[in-house]
Amino acid sequence: MQQQGDGMRGYIRFADELSAWFGKVFAWSIMVMTLGTGYEVVVRYAFRAPTPWSFDLSYMLYGTLFMMAGAYTLSRDGHVRGDFLYRLWPPRRQAAVELVLYFLFFFPGVTALVLAGWKYAARSWSYLEVSSNSPAGIPIFQFKSVIVAAGILLFLQGIAQVFRCILCLRTGVWLRAAEDVEETEKILMETKSLDALRHGPEAVDIPSGTTDVPEPRTGDER
Repeated sequence: MQQQGDGMRGYIRFADELSAWFGKVFAWSIMVMTLGTGYEVVVRYAFRAPTPWSFDLSYMLYGTLFMMAGAYTLSRDGHVRGDFLYRLWPPRRQAAVELVLYFLFFFPGVTALVLAGWKYAARSWSYLEVSSNSPAGIPIFQFKSVIVAAGILLFLQGIAQVFRCILCLRTGVWLRAAEDVEETEKILMETKSLDALRHGPEAVDIPSGTTDVPEPRTGDER
């Protein structure tokens, strides 16, 4: 049992690191897309010389980023979740429900994505498809291959999420991924909350470097 648990934790670390590597590499697509769009704005409105490739560049890079960062987002539990009930459940119930849903919806959906994407990409590669949205004839057959790659990454990360559910069912505690990124909005909210606790009318002593905000007391506490 212990060896199985260690094996699952090892696979989770591998999948998390793999998803993070791809997510962070393709995050640079934002910079390329920003530079390409900025260049298009300048030459279009300042020099009256619009490019024939800017639109194709923007949707291909955005689509690639969206697809290739999906597994990374899943590993960090960052996908949108309707958690008005889920968040109230104990960890073991959350894990049991997630485990069922992964096999009921996630894996069939991702498998269909890979199979359909393979046919879609193979057909595009067979005649070296180019974009019909611009006169430049930008090649897009390589862009279609992203569907298959993203589906495979999601499938591998999905296995890691299943292992997380199994470990949570055993221990009652979720195995979280490394917290390497955080939304700016959340950081600002935490900073404001800490500032209010330090300098508000009911200020409290908070050790330097602390980022966790104490939970407010409820009316039942004495």
